[in-house]
Amino acid sequence: MVIETAADMHALGVDLASIVGPGDLIVLAGPLGAGKTTLTRGLGEGLEVRGPVTSPTFVLARTHPSLVGGSPLVHVDAYRLSSALELDDLDIDFDRSVVVVEWGSGMLDGVAESWLEVDIARPTGASAADIGHGAALDGSDVETGSELDRDEPRVVTVRGFGPRWGAAGSA
Repeated sequence: MVIETAADMHALGVDLASIVGPGDLIVLAGPLGAGKTTLTRGLGEGLEVRGPVTSPTFVLARTHPSLVGGSPLVHVDAYRLSSALELDDLDIDFDRSVVVVEWGSGMLDGVAESWLEVDIARPTGASAADIGHGAALDGSDVETGSELDRDEPRVVTVRGFGPRWGAAGSA
């Protein structure tokens, strides 16, 4: 599916919140500035968790408790992790939480039997008419005019793995 703007990426996260629950794992893949944290921010809004939801780059994992008695959102940045063992060492409560792992492709061996993988492709070369300037899709403050702040379309592919999502296929 094509996601046109940062607001649409956020809305995708809100929509995703309506189908996930305790024990669900979502792996986000895509380049820097693709919109992984924006999608997670929308997921947090949809789950009604305490925020703000920001990139956990320097803390590796951040837990956002539910404000309404639902599942907490655990937001993991696996960029600096090298294996599933290191991910497991974070001692995350996978069973009672909705867990989002940015940069987690290939790190689920033995960690989970089911997960959703969301791949965000950020095509380059959009025409000037397609490019707006503002906040970066990942929510960071980026100097206007830089490569990361372009509000250009992303191609998002969602794939389900394991018994929970295997029948979900791709979107």
